[in-house]
Amino acid sequence: MFLHIIAVAVVAIFLPLVLFWLLSSEIDQLHRAAMRAQAETLAERIVVQPDGRVTFNLPDSLRGLYSEAYGRYQYDIRDAEGRLLFSSHKKTGSFDSDSSAGADVIQTIGDTNFRIKVAEDLSHRDVITDDIVSNFFRRVGWITIPVLLVLLAIDIIIFRRAVAPLWKASEEASNIGPSRTDIRLPTERIPREIVPLVTAVNLALDRLEDGFRVQRQFTADAAHQLRTPLAILRTRIETLGDGEARQALHDDIEGMSRIVAQLLEIAELDTLVLDPGETADLRAVCAEVVGAIAPFAIAQHKDIALKGADAPVMIHGNSEMLQRAVFNLAENAIKFTATATSVDVEVGDDGSVRVRDCGPGVTQVERELIFQRFWRRDRQRSDGAGLGLSIVRAVADDHAATVTVDNLPGGGAEFTLRFRLAE
Repeated sequence: MFLHIIAVAVVAIFLPLVLFWLLSSEIDQLHRAAMRAQAETLAERIVVQPDGRVTFNLPDSLRGLYSEAYGRYQYDIRDAEGRLLFSSHKKTGSFDSDSSAGADVIQTIGDTNFRIKVAEDLSHRDVITDDIVSNFFRRVGWITIPVLLVLLAIDIIIFRRAVAPLWKASEEASNIGPSRTDIRLPTERIPREIVPLVTAVNLALDRLEDGFRVQRQFTADAAHQLRTPLAILRTRIETLGDGEARQALHDDIEGMSRIVAQLLEIAELDTLVLDPGETADLRAVCAEVVGAIAPFAIAQHKDIALKGADAPVMIHGNSEMLQRAVFNLAENAIKFTATATSVDVEVGDDGSVRVRDCGPGVTQVERELIFQRFWRRDRQRSDGAGLGLSIVRAVADDHAATVTVDNLPGGGAEFTLRFRLAE
């Protein structure tokens, strides 16, 4: 579009110059033709006598036209050797090429060649022609600017209408993600030259969606299939006589069951499509999570407290998914907080949830790594698979929310989820 605007500007400026040159050329051509016609008329007045003398009889109707008093037209008549025979001005042969222009004609009369030159004084040219030539560029010049502006405005409108479908397709493409693989770029009103590209992109998205579906289905199937052998192992462990070994095996089974449950949550989140009009009470969600995880905190000799807003805080979101996100944050905080300390879950009126612990905090380098699947700071620990915070990030992404982590001045970390308030 920018190059096209430059081209239009160049044409708008160049066109008057070309027209001016063409007009000047046409005027010069007409002038030369008129001078040649006058020369031929003068040639008709040359007579060669039988004795070889040359006479030139100019009628009164033409004599005034070439008079020095009038001073507009001049003529010279010379023979083949260049000798001046007749002239309309006293200074013979002194045509001023800078102030006059005309034509030469070689005319044969009898057996003798004559050269007839007719010129016009440019300072006395026709008033109308002179005005046309002298005022043409000035008159056309001021028209050029509005014409250029109109052309640019039309170009902008045309280009905006042409690329509007591409802008719409770009907006649709920005919504495509792991959780929205069903979106395809529209092909309606797309320029014909772009349709093959859009079609190819849609076909690529089809293949990607198939790959995501297979991966999600595998994760869900694997998690479901693991539940049955885990339940059988849990039942058989209960029959063991050794209490200490049985408890250790039972803890391992519980850890494995938690990993399987998280895998199922991830598979479900990958297929989740939120209803834009769905709302949830954030305070009620957090209260239910605190009540559900309190026994786990007490078993770890730690406390958990609900703080913040007393009234309902309505946000856009799915209450079940929100519970999973807050639960994973609270569970993670309980695991890493010090013994005999408290984990605080604070609900803000602005649609935020802050989970604070008294643990070692999170370094600047790790603040993005901790939200990756299966990432763990300590690979030796067996009480998790590094899926909890990735679930939190997935829930935040699905709800167009943000999740951040900061270290507290007195020690510990603070995880913050911010959601959109419902209108």
